[in-house]
Amino acid sequence: MRQTKSSFRHESLQDGKSIQEFLKAITKGLAKGRLQFSDEDGELIMSPEGLLNMKLTATQDESRHTIDLRISWQVDDGELEKKSLTIST
Repeated sequence: MRQTKSSFRHESLQDGKSIQEFLKAITKGLAKGRLQFSDEDGELIMSPEGLLNMKLTATQDESRHTIDLRISWQVDDGELEKKSLTIST
């Protein structure tokens, strides 16, 4: 059975030191294989394992600079079967 989609979103103003602490916590969670995100609106627990996909994007314009870091992985729930792919021309 597929798990239903769960999500967690938090947005707030933070100083650089606070963001460093959040990134350290994420690093420790990745090492332990358990990430727990929570705030007053909700909670989400994730278990990263195996190979992780990382996507990093950095952009600048006149008034806004942005760093986006995305880490994702596939969860093998044991019910997915390996399917072959054929591409013909």
